[in-house]
Amino acid sequence: MEQLADSVWMVDGPAVPFYGMPYTTRMVIVRLEDGALWVHSPIQWQPAFKQQLAALGEVKYLIAPNHLHHLFLADWQQQYPEARLYGTAQVQAKRPELTYAGILDETTHTPWQQDIAQLLFTGSKAMQEAVFFHRASCILILTDLIENFSPKHFNPWQRLLARLMGILAPQGQTPLDWRLSFVFGKAQAREHLLRMLSWQPECIVMAHGELVQHDAVAFLRHSFRWLKLPDTAGQHD
Repeated sequence: MEQLADSVWMVDGPAVPFYGMPYTTRMVIVRLEDGALWVHSPIQWQPAFKQQLAALGEVKYLIAPNHLHHLFLADWQQQYPEARLYGTAQVQAKRPELTYAGILDETTHTPWQQDIAQLLFTGSKAMQEAVFFHRASCILILTDLIENFSPKHFNPWQRLLARLMGILAPQGQTPLDWRLSFVFGKAQAREHLLRMLSWQPECIVMAHGELVQHDAVAFLRHSFRWLKLPDTAGQHD
């Protein structure tokens, strides 16, 4: 468990296979002002988590930010039956057997909104992703919207594929297949990007790949260059 800020931690889990590629797993834990723990994209359960998390606070919210990040939700619900699970509509359609407390969209009132801003990044029929910004630490929390793998993570043929997909650090971005699915939704996606830029993140944590801890706004603009924002869009004095 690595501490990123006063109330933010991340934990890396084992890789899972995805279309022949080893995808690292990572969850982010935020301790809210009321002491409750908010767990983003829970990774494979390990018994050691029980004591580690208890030392931080009470696990109260489990977050499933897109429909690819659902593999371990049932195990976490079993361990924390009182925790409230929130997922996008696509997650809930994919895993209807789970018990949800609410949906991650633009209209639902969430109990963490004073601590964490959120938006639902839409514009693609392939997938939607809930994006989060921890206000106190200025950390932007993403899942697959940007992937930023170290080249050393892959063998040569996997590295070539990752380069073609555009997901190698330090130039990570939205994977090519997902990018292409925004062909009719780029205007919508630009609005979401402008909102993310308005948050002025200082650090970007994503589920797959290297963190961005310097020049996060510039990195964000570069990663979404495929949306063709004007150079001055989203900038602040």
